[in-house]
Amino acid sequence: MDLRVVEGDLLDQDVEVIVNAWNRNVIPWWLLIPQGVSRAIKRRAGRGPFREVARNGAIPLGGAVETGAGDLPFKAIIHVAGINLLWRASEWSVRESVRNALALATGRGYRSVALPLIGAGSGGGKADRVQAWMLDELRRTEFDGTVVVVRYKPSGPNAPA
Repeated sequence: MDLRVVEGDLLDQDVEVIVNAWNRNVIPWWLLIPQGVSRAIKRRAGRGPFREVARNGAIPLGGAVETGAGDLPFKAIIHVAGINLLWRASEWSVRESVRNALALATGRGYRSVALPLIGAGSGGGKADRVQAWMLDELRRTEFDGTVVVVRYKPSGPNAPA
């Protein structure tokens, strides 16, 4: 595996597939106000991927499902249930999400995947801790391709320096 950590925007990565840090999918997507990665995906991809993920029903904690990429240039989006019903991530849910996302990517034949820090932000996890869990799990996981872990960093004229 070619493993890289970058700062930037998940949606600007040159990969085949991105991972969306989603929820258990037990509350209809249209009742939720997407935050973080999901909000950015919805803005640029449209509602299609979220309608599609809703058809999958409840996702087990740490589970992963694939949808189309909507208006984004990727081949697909892998949605992982990285947070529990109390909107919190745990080491277990982050590691399971990473493992299941890469298993799904492998099964579909994808060779490059970008992941956000699953469970950081609205999941309550500290970015450095979540990154350490993810990198440790990625080093234990077989994947024949490139994996990019993206630490969000805003860009543009209003971005903090």
